[in-house]
Amino acid sequence: MGNTQLRKYEEYAYVLDYKSRGKSTTVRGRTGVIIIALGEERLTLLEILGIENSTFDIGERIYIGKEGRTKVQSVLGKMDYVKTPESAKTEIPKIVELIVTTNEKKFVDYINNAQPLTPRVHALELIPGIGKTYMNVILKERENKQFENYNDIETRAGLKEPIRHLTQRIVEEISGEARMNLFVKR
Repeated sequence: MGNTQLRKYEEYAYVLDYKSRGKSTTVRGRTGVIIIALGEERLTLLEILGIENSTFDIGERIYIGKEGRTKVQSVLGKMDYVKTPESAKTEIPKIVELIVTTNEKKFVDYINNAQPLTPRVHALELIPGIGKTYMNVILKERENKQFENYNDIETRAGLKEPIRHLTQRIVEEISGEARMNLFVKR
């Protein structure tokens, strides 16, 4: 058997912007309810076609999985940050912070399991606010006992506002400022 890896699709996305009569930038000639959203799991910018006469709220979590969509006709494709409307770009930090806050276990697990990327650079160092000093404290602390939540990271490692640092890193990755991605899937 070959290496058959199941392609992972987003199940949920957060609405960044929508136009009830919009034109797709990913699929030529496609018009309708065009939604710009951020995928919850892979943190990718998506262009979505909504069902006619559906209304959406900025920040709304919508189901975009394969079965049983109620407000979404189809996922048109991944959006390029450069082509993303300014109105959607301004919502990204708030939505990312919401995702980082509500998926605490996923991000704490990341900090508990992050590894060196090269002999000189550790994945933790790429998160703003974590330099060599904090990285060493985090590595030492997690060796004794894995972190349980953000509060645990703040208390034991002394890293203030881990949500803000993780959010900042993810926003850098979404906007293409980061050379390497830790969280956003290409």
